[in-house]
Amino acid sequence: MLRNTSSSMSGRSSMSRRLFLTTTGAVSLGLTLTACGGSDSGGSSASSKPVSQADIDKAMKTPTELTFWTWVPNIDKEVALFEAKYPAIKVKVVNAGQGTPQYTKLRTALKAGSGAPDMVQIEYQAIPTFTITDSLLDLRPYGASALKEKFVDWTWQQVSGSKGEVWAIPQDTGPLGMLYRKDIFDKHGIKVPTTWDEFAAAARKLHKADPDVYLTNLAANQVAAWHGLLWQAGAKPYVVSDRSDITIGVDDAVSRKLGAYWGGLAQEGVVSTDPDFTDGWYAGFNKGKYATWITAAWGPAFLSGSAKATSGKWRAAPLPQWDASKPSSGNWGGSTTAVIRSTKNPIAAAQFAQFLNSDPASAKMFATEQFFFPATKALLTDATFTGDAPAFYGGQKVNQVFADISSTVNSSFQWPPFLDQAATDWTETVGKSLADKTDTVRALGTWQTRLTTYAKSQGFTVETP
Repeated sequence: MLRNTSSSMSGRSSMSRRLFLTTTGAVSLGLTLTACGGSDSGGSSASSKPVSQADIDKAMKTPTELTFWTWVPNIDKEVALFEAKYPAIKVKVVNAGQGTPQYTKLRTALKAGSGAPDMVQIEYQAIPTFTITDSLLDLRPYGASALKEKFVDWTWQQVSGSKGEVWAIPQDTGPLGMLYRKDIFDKHGIKVPTTWDEFAAAARKLHKADPDVYLTNLAANQVAAWHGLLWQAGAKPYVVSDRSDITIGVDDAVSRKLGAYWGGLAQEGVVSTDPDFTDGWYAGFNKGKYATWITAAWGPAFLSGSAKATSGKWRAAPLPQWDASKPSSGNWGGSTTAVIRSTKNPIAAAQFAQFLNSDPASAKMFATEQFFFPATKALLTDATFTGDAPAFYGGQKVNQVFADISSTVNSSFQWPPFLDQAATDWTETVGKSLADKTDTVRALGTWQTRLTTYAKSQGFTVETP
């Protein structure tokens, strides 16, 4: 639920940059990671056979210490719920960095064959980076498949492998919506745009009326937002068919449509392209420079702590649509709990990952303590969550808005196993074109070429749509 106090927002604000804006590290196909799993009372880290309930019960009563790498603040509270249910299991929580720094340390430990944790916090987009090197444990033998119906469909797709593997358990999400300044809209007679054509017209109207105000800011350094917009538009920039075959389509027809749209608005000067999560960007929100923020479900809580001077002026709405008859959204952010394949205690580790994110009390605590946006269907229909009406948003039930949006997120979007390279190349091509007001469609072609060249250098067979 959303809160409007500085104390409740302090942890959430500091997390936004490191949790949702990180990208994953690249891996080479030549990197071979050997699983060195043992077992805890009948489980095997490499086993594909279902583990019996008797073996699970035995393992959960056997004194065991697990190590969990996570950057989530105050997660000890959720961990304590697990330890209360399973007193024999002790969980050592370690902050090994946020996003990329943690992933780098994890790859180093895996390559060395020692020092890796049992469980790890991992963002959705990072999962392919570690499944391609056989680093994650398939959780199906440990009962994970039974949890599928508890989670929003698209989140389960994000943690599932091509052969039905369950690589992680969803924890939180970031479906994309739009926060907007009702006072600015009202002043200039702007209706909440429901299509991208209406959005473009509103951008031109607003900036003409007040050159100091932009309808929105599309940050030229924010590849995560671009991926979210690609996702909403129905693009399939990365399609991985097996370990060595990938289709890269960051310059396909859908991508070009997006490039022409945003590049055109940037060239017209009716949307800004300021780098986000900077002092200037924060100031822009507080002084009314941006009339909307295209952001994820974690954005409302973040904004209420970062733009306090604008309290009561904001509202939430779904993204404008390319096809209003087929509501769609993308996702920006969120993470999961995965189990490292080399764990010597796969049963206990797998049960922890499942409990942490599916136990009703633990899942709700993430929403109320860390202000995460839920991945479970139960919470997204829980009136105590969806009914929250923060004063910052004029009493609007913002959680309900984003809960409805979550049901429209496309389930087919995939990530590449070299997202850091995709991010670097995007920033230096597409992002630069937005900032410089040059040809964004041409920049997409350069992004495609650079990424294709990189993928081939890593041993992939690359196709284009």
